[in-house]
Amino acid sequence: MDIDDVAVFTVAAGAGSLSEAARRLGITPMIATRRLASLERSLGVRLMHRTTRSLSLTPEGESFLPYAQALVETEQQARALLRGDDEGAAGLLRVSAPVAFSIKVIAPLVPPLLDTNPELRISLDMSDSMPDLVSSGTDLAIRIARLKDSSLIAKKLADNPRSLVASPAYLQQHGTPYSAGELAHHNCLPLYGVTHWTFFKAGVESSLRLQSRFSSTSIEGCHAACLAGAGIALLSDWNVADDLSSGRLMRVSLADAEPETLAIWAVYPTSRLVPSKVRVFIEALVGALTEIKGSGR
Repeated sequence: MDIDDVAVFTVAAGAGSLSEAARRLGITPMIATRRLASLERSLGVRLMHRTTRSLSLTPEGESFLPYAQALVETEQQARALLRGDDEGAAGLLRVSAPVAFSIKVIAPLVPPLLDTNPELRISLDMSDSMPDLVSSGTDLAIRIARLKDSSLIAKKLADNPRSLVASPAYLQQHGTPYSAGELAHHNCLPLYGVTHWTFFKAGVESSLRLQSRFSSTSIEGCHAACLAGAGIALLSDWNVADDLSSGRLMRVSLADAEPETLAIWAVYPTSRLVPSKVRVFIEALVGALTEIKGSGR
């Protein structure tokens, strides 16, 4: 039984197709088909029902899948242990991160990271929603939120302070709120589906219902609308630092409430193995976040 054949099976099971498995593994669909057939011959059973449009596991495939995943993971762990740290990271790293964070923080990390790790490749999925890490083949997700309980493994990388901000034109036209009660009468710019913002005063949490005529599925939409004078947005400090320093936006400080500080999380599909490509990426990201914090951005 060839471990490369087993890898095709496990990736195809998660991806739902052999062509997608081939793409993730960097091989041709024909090779992926041959490797799966080779695995089935060596085991003497059919592992998958496959047509031109769909793929599903046979009962034998369902039974074999957890063992196959353990085989692949153990093989990867052995390679990671034998690979010296001075050799750098290698392989394709699939990262998912919010759009704004990807643009402002992650993208600038890419050139030096690839320069120091010649065998590393990075695929960045810019999305404000959490993907299914296992089925999508994602190695690492970066999220800024209150993290819900799940079977995933999460590591806090840094705090993520936020500020209320608005354009000078909006504040000149509508006035500046100085309390949470006044904010309730202003045009706020939340993410789609968000009806309340969370604030703290002396450690006590409270929620403020928003008056909103605009929302966006991406924080970038809220940011752009805020710059255009549509209302008040609640944005991460790293995202608006340049706007505040240039005067494009102004910070709105409330006397009786402070916005909730979220955290930046690294989320993994499993705790059994953290590949060197993931460790190297996180080290670079933590360094960048430390630099941002130190510069006051």
